Amino acid sequence: MVNNKIRPESYWLVIGKRLSRNKTAMGGAVILLIFILASLLAPWIAPHPVEQMNFDNRLAGPSASNLLGTDDFGRDIFSRLLHGGRISLMMGLITVVLSTVIGVALGIIAGYYRKVDLFIMQGMDILMSLPALLLAIAVIAVLGPGLTNAMIAVVIAVIPSYVRVVRSAVLSIREKEYIEAVRALGIRDWKILLKHILPNILSPIIVLSTIQFGVSILAAAALSFLGLGAQPPAPEWGAMVFVGKSFLSQAWWMSIFPGMAIMLVVLGFNLLGDGLRDALDPKTR
Repeated sequence: MVNNKIRPESYWLVIGKRLSRNKTAMGGAVILLIFILASLLAPWIAPHPVEQMNFDNRLAGPSASNLLGTDDFGRDIFSRLLHGGRISLMMGLITVVLSTVIGVALGIIAGYYRKVDLFIMQGMDILMSLPALLLAIAVIAVLGPGLTNAMIAVVIAVIPSYVRVVRSAVLSIREKEYIEAVRALGIRDWKILLKHILPNILSPIIVLSTIQFGVSILAAAALSFLGLGAQPPAPEWGAMVFVGKSFLSQAWWMSIFPGMAIMLVVLGFNLLGDGLRDALDPKTR
């Protein structure tokens, strides 16, 4: 809970200073900043058009003209990686935003209203009884393959994590004396939830969202690798790894470089998430 003697802006300023002293977290932030900027500037810094084919230069290794080599159609891998980052990062952003909004809402309701707690948590237990990837595959089996359906599947698989974390935090806060005092004044429940409970559970939500960003990108890439997410010729990293696996013996760069991009982005979010957890944890201050 935020110390009442400290203004909110001062509190977050202290958190920012603590985070800046964490070299590991800053390393993750730098990795993410590089990929985000490269993806945003892809149309201007990509050396070749993303779909330009050159069959005379197919399966060519890394060189001065093609920094990361070419694929089976002679397309530049580096250019496709830059544009693919826009798809992968956007998928991660959309899935995290949707799962955060839905998961936080359900978690707050389950933690504050005991009458519906059992029904919501039973539903979450059913979802969590299945491996996340298997659940996502089951959802896509119903909706059909595609980029949008892959994001919906990942959202459904990730929501239970938010519900459990938020519910646990709300259960501990709803019994506090200041919540009882506000409730005794006749303040409406929705105002209590928005003004007194939600601000005090932001820390675990921020940490979880940062980590889930990397998890969502990895899950979306896995679905694309299985042919259930982004479909070729879209330059999505998971789809690029899938196409390149057929050429590992003669063109290893087709799979290795997209795989390394996925690994680095997920690593960056994990490092930043760990740093945020340490900075926001009052026990470490």
